Amino acid sequence: MESAYTQTMFILKKYNISASKSLGQNFLINDDVIEKIVGAANIEKEDLVIEIGPGLGTLTNKLLEKAKKVIAIELDQRMINILQERFSLFTNFELINEDVLKVNLKEIIQKEKQQIRNVKIVANLPYYITTPIIMKLLEDKLEIESITVMVQKEVAKRLTAVPGAKLSGAITYAVNYYCEPKEVITVPNSSFIPEPEVESEVIKLNLRKEPPVKLKNEKLFFKLIKASFMQRRKTLINGISNSGEMQKEEIKQILKKLNISENVRGENLTLQDFANISNEWK
Repeated sequence: MESAYTQTMFILKKYNISASKSLGQNFLINDDVIEKIVGAANIEKEDLVIEIGPGLGTLTNKLLEKAKKVIAIELDQRMINILQERFSLFTNFELINEDVLKVNLKEIIQKEKQQIRNVKIVANLPYYITTPIIMKLLEDKLEIESITVMVQKEVAKRLTAVPGAKLSGAITYAVNYYCEPKEVITVPNSSFIPEPEVESEVIKLNLRKEPPVKLKNEKLFFKLIKASFMQRRKTLINGISNSGEMQKEEIKQILKKLNISENVRGENLTLQDFANISNEWK
């Protein structure tokens, strides 16, 4: 079989196209990385795979060999023409020309539910839109088993960090609440055409059956986390009070009751700490 590089060069020449900068496109040409992504996603014959941003279909090709069905969501009309032609003979391929942030994934999964065993998401995400897409996938509470994604290395470190560690951000807490994250492989710049300026990393998010903390009010829990990271240099008390969720005195009382320092910053707290704070709020 031809290498991913050969296939990519042939398609780019045939259709006379190049990667779109505005869409953050970089075409994956490293066969070893493609195998690692498919291996990490652990796709079985009864699985539905939803692929976000298939591009030229390099990864799609491998997914179609493994899965019962692949639904690819692609925004770029130029790629749609290529994908339709490339996979026209595959009966287990469906293509949606839409922005994934506007797609009703719950509805798609519901429609396929009777025919498949598990749903797995695979994506090579544009750097500029990584966080909104991952948050949509998690907040929509989809019936999925895992998300295997390639993202900017710096973002990968944040997504897979332990809440309360130096690299953690608001999204770290959200990811750890919904998933068990793990790093899969670092991807060098040379694995793409054109080469991005930064390294990438493949990570896998295994969806939890139950959250690791018990909450009275999930919405408040996430509001407090978000507020505490809006202004990282501020203490937790200032961050939360500035957001208008609680008054300073109320937060002080809760922290005192939980034996947490008044000078603590949000980034120093664990998932359980935030759960305890939100559960104390009347």
